[in-house]
Amino acid sequence: MEKSKKLFILWTTGDPVTSEKMVMTYAINSAISNLWDEVNIIIWGASAKLVAENELIQDKIEVALHHGVKMSACKGCAEQLGVKDEITWLGIDVRSVGNELTQILQEGHTVLTL
Repeated sequence: MEKSKKLFILWTTGDPVTSEKMVMTYAINSAISNLWDEVNIIIWGASAKLVAENELIQDKIEVALHHGVKMSACKGCAEQLGVKDEITWLGIDVRSVGNELTQILQEGHTVLTL
């Protein structure tokens, strides 16, 4: 059986340098270069606050979405951090992602966690 060529980036860091220089750069370049059939970013924890507050990261998100990167954010985290509206406004799907992440892991997809 051929392994899925879907990439899931579980983005948990609130560090702006790592978020810009690794998470967003790799996701955007992977989508532009068709390195993966599908590139997905799951925003969870501290990254939700960073996304809501950092304009550079917001600009990178716009570019990523334009190039077909799929994004979702943990609803619980967004609500607890008080940033759900800001994240939703950026075009990110805010939803419960715990069961989805479990399924992704159990199915053996490639998951990069930062």
